[in-house]
Amino acid sequence: MQKTINSPVRFEGVGLHSGEPATLVVRPAAANHGIWFRRADIRIGDAMIPAKWDAVDRTPLCTRIENAAGVSVSTIEHLMAALAGCGIHNALIEIDGPEVPILDGSAAPFVRALLKCGLQVQAAPIRAIEILRPVEVQNGDAIARLEPNGVMEIAFEIDFTDAAIGRQVKHLTMENGTFVRELCDCRTFCRQADVDAMQAQGLALGGVAGENAVVFDGDAVVSPGGLRRTDEPVRHKMLDALGDLILAGGPVLGLYTGTRAGHNLTNTLLRKVFSDPANFRMVECTAAQAARLPGAGAHLSEMPAVA
Repeated sequence: MQKTINSPVRFEGVGLHSGEPATLVVRPAAANHGIWFRRADIRIGDAMIPAKWDAVDRTPLCTRIENAAGVSVSTIEHLMAALAGCGIHNALIEIDGPEVPILDGSAAPFVRALLKCGLQVQAAPIRAIEILRPVEVQNGDAIARLEPNGVMEIAFEIDFTDAAIGRQVKHLTMENGTFVRELCDCRTFCRQADVDAMQAQGLALGGVAGENAVVFDGDAVVSPGGLRRTDEPVRHKMLDALGDLILAGGPVLGLYTGTRAGHNLTNTLLRKVFSDPANFRMVECTAAQAARLPGAGAHLSEMPAVA
């Protein structure tokens, strides 16, 4: 059955790229509502934005959604991953600015607060997107692929010249609280040269190494405190992938494979999936299927101690 949260949950912080402060409140929503954002600072016109694949304004650095009136919210991927990883299907997210607060750079603060609030079961079946045949997109050496699978699995590979990152590979089945235990605490990361370049362009203004991002410089981890996990970068890419995939409009029953893939490519993959009805079908999950979806079996007690 579908789920929402028991009561509103509030977050405050600054956006990673804009540096602008924002207050965000996740509110309960009725069954079949889905996930919507509402810009509380927009007084005239349409302030509602659906968290859906076809509302994504594809950008390389984050996931940004925009409505027909041009009202947008960016850097939604960590919050979306938290909602998916906690098994929350319906919510209204009110925010008074253009970018979701980055908090510590992971999904852990969202997950902790949402699970602490508690969830309510709703009298409506969960509808999932079942992948019926392999679909793949590529951009240079970056590849994103979805193929039929009974449950959601994510496999990811990254390969950086920086010795502190290097080549990392990870494959997880997203069931039984896997997201909460294995991925939610993994922070966004970047190279020092990229930070310098972005800040020179007026971006990454809310990024502070050690507080909300892991910064690498060659063979060194610049951020104080080092890594939370030895393979934190690839795990964070998997976190991002879950947040971007839930924009399909529900859980995806399929194996997602990402090779050097990012937000833009994952959204391009979803667009290709939905461009042909032969690629997918909407299904009402049985009790057995629902028990294996991301978020099923998630418990606050399994939150990593480091986050």
